[in-house]
Amino acid sequence: QVQLVESGGGLVQAGGSLRLSCAASGITFSSSVFMGWFRQAPGKEREFVATISWSIGRTYYADSVKGRFTISRDNAKKTVYLQMNSLEPEDTAVYYCAASLRGLSINYANGYPYWGRGTQVTVSS
Repeated sequence: QVQLVESGGGLVQAGGSLRLSCAASGITFSSSVFMGWFRQAPGKEREFVATISWSIGRTYYADSVKGRFTISRDNAKKTVYLQMNSLEPEDTAVYYCAASLRGLSINYANGYPYWGRGTQVTVSS
């Protein structure tokens, strides 16, 4: 059974930083696995933030976070991270960790069959 558990959210002032973690279990980390981060603000659709290929560490980012956010993974701990710097009020959302076992449609929510419950990130101005 796949389980994804996020942590690290909270309240931070604009310009500050947070690091989110996602601990994964029940996944066989083959070469096609991607681990992604998405976010959903109130009244908005869930949107892609970043993703990483588990085997080779290739990363992809949404334009809105390039240069500010960094996705990484720790293979031994089966954990993926999202380092968020220079946070803006527009980054306020619930952040979700997701797993794709087939590596298809990796920039879209429908490419990820497994999801965590999310962690709230609030950036004050």
